Amino acid sequence: MVVEHVEHSESLMEKIKEKIHGDNSSDSDNDNKKEKPHSSSSSSSPSPSTVKSAINRLFGRQKPVHKVFGGGKPADVFLWRNKKISAGVLGGATAIWVLFELLEYHLLTLVCHCLILVLALSFLWSNAATFVNKSPPQIPNLCLPEKQVVEVASALSKEINCAISVLRDVASGRDVKTFLFVIAGLWVLSIVGSWCNFVSLVYIAFVLLHTVPVLYEKYEDQVDTFAEKAMHEIKKQYAVFDAKVLSKIPRGPSRDKKHL
Repeated sequence: MVVEHVEHSESLMEKIKEKIHGDNSSDSDNDNKKEKPHSSSSSSSPSPSTVKSAINRLFGRQKPVHKVFGGGKPADVFLWRNKKISAGVLGGATAIWVLFELLEYHLLTLVCHCLILVLALSFLWSNAATFVNKSPPQIPNLCLPEKQVVEVASALSKEINCAISVLRDVASGRDVKTFLFVIAGLWVLSIVGSWCNFVSLVYIAFVLLHTVPVLYEKYEDQVDTFAEKAMHEIKKQYAVFDAKVLSKIPRGPSRDKKHL
């Protein structure tokens, strides 16, 4: 009797265990079923990097804005990586603009006055140091590095030669599109030049270099999306203008025919 009771209790425990394992397996199956649609939906949704790569960057840019500006200290200044240095550079440019434009200082006068002040202070300090038992000022030996000067001159000469080549192609009458862009650019520049003098124009360009890139880097996705739509509309209107007007304008001889 006792043995039957033990066997009955053991079989009952086995049934309870099977019931528990069955419930756990069914719960895990349900969880897997719930997770599968979620994983498929997450895989189908595009990642932020995919969305960013789908946007056509301004002027066909592939590199980050910091790399476009060289990726060095000048890029850090323009993009305000160090706010103290960027603010100091912009403040110095503003001070120079105030001296030349508002106070009507001349460049030669400013250079001479600065040299007089620096030389006078150094001379007085050097002579007064012997009376107060202090060391005279250590004047550094400044020298322009020849390698950097040659690199700057070489880069500048390449840009000038490229500009001359573009102007030559425009004057030859082979590329009507480039001709229109150059004429429009020069016309806008002439209007801006009539509003202010050269110093103010350089200062405005300097301020734009310190404001536009950092704002563009902050809102580049919105700007690139808007620029893509604007360029699509401009190309559409240019195609209509080309078909109705530019295609009827006689053009100069091509380079191949000219060489033949």
